[in-house]
Amino acid sequence: MKKIVFVTGTRADFGKLKSLISISQESKKYEVHIFATGMHLNEKYGYTIDELYKSGLKNISKFTNHDIGSQMDLTLAKTIEGFSNFVADKNPDLIIVHGDRLEALAASIVGGFRNILVAHIEGGEVSGTIDEHIRHAITKMAHIHFVANEDAKRRLLQLGEYEESIFILGSPDLDLMNPNLLSKISTVKDYYEIPFSNYSIAIFHPVTTEYSNIEFYADEFFSALVQTNLNYIIIYPNNDLGSDEILTSISKLELENNFKIYPSIRFEYFLTLLKHADFIVGNSSAGVREAPYYNVPTIDVGARQLNRAQANTIRNVGHLKKDIVSEINRLINRPKNELDITVSEFGTGNSDKKFLKLLDTNKIWFVSPQKQFQDLKK
Repeated sequence: MKKIVFVTGTRADFGKLKSLISISQESKKYEVHIFATGMHLNEKYGYTIDELYKSGLKNISKFTNHDIGSQMDLTLAKTIEGFSNFVADKNPDLIIVHGDRLEALAASIVGGFRNILVAHIEGGEVSGTIDEHIRHAITKMAHIHFVANEDAKRRLLQLGEYEESIFILGSPDLDLMNPNLLSKISTVKDYYEIPFSNYSIAIFHPVTTEYSNIEFYADEFFSALVQTNLNYIIIYPNNDLGSDEILTSISKLELENNFKIYPSIRFEYFLTLLKHADFIVGNSSAGVREAPYYNVPTIDVGARQLNRAQANTIRNVGHLKKDIVSEINRLINRPKNELDITVSEFGTGNSDKKFLKLLDTNKIWFVSPQKQFQDLKK
């Protein structure tokens, strides 16, 4: 029986991995473990490890890596040590990581040094921050690549990866996004005590490479929301460097009646809220991935997600309050038929079945951990 370890550090990557974990744990061919760390163990951000337990998943191991604050290099080092000890105990055949978080980088480094196959979900994406550096670094440490689309595959080929090690899965979070599978909006509003009939969602993450401007960016962003006098559901940022400055700006909104603020929201409930939102504003990947699936407009602020997707539902603006307010006003006064295209560049919601089929073949298990750079054909 093959032994597989999934690594998750945030509510976001868990949403991407959940369907893959579930379908592989249901199979009798695999012993599946979950290494949960990062924001999952941070009470300030909602202690989202509870969501893993509520999902009915098995073999969940916890590791706290965030007690040294937002110094990402030290957190990376601590995560490498913790995961190395975990791997020494479990001795897995395959490590699966997602995206561009330091927890995924730590796990891929451990796998590479220990000669264990590493599979990377959604490599080959682009963004405007250090996240992209981390994502491409994980690609170079990983041996197997489960990408969202042909564009991502092309970028991995540019990075010198073997074509036979790249498999197009789509984006796994779409597996959970079928509108027929979502909870009723009334159920979600009751659960989170949301009184608004109409609302929008706001999520603003720090951009570590622009740390010196974070305080200004956050103040401009949340001041813009206040000026619009609309209803907003605000979700805490991730815990990267700069998150404290953003949380300080959010704390100024606690007495505003048209804001509901949450450290985290269960992923499936978040999808229901997103589907029924007037728009989403900020710099979360949800604005360029999940929102277009439901034809929900996105106001993407700054460079964090710039050029990551091309849906006609996405409009990018700068960080100034006046620009954000202007775009919100344009959006709420837009013609009703402006948004009518459903985006399918990230798959059709069957990534889990494609994933299990690949596990059940020899295509990935015989990928060599010894990699060589592949030059592009002239």
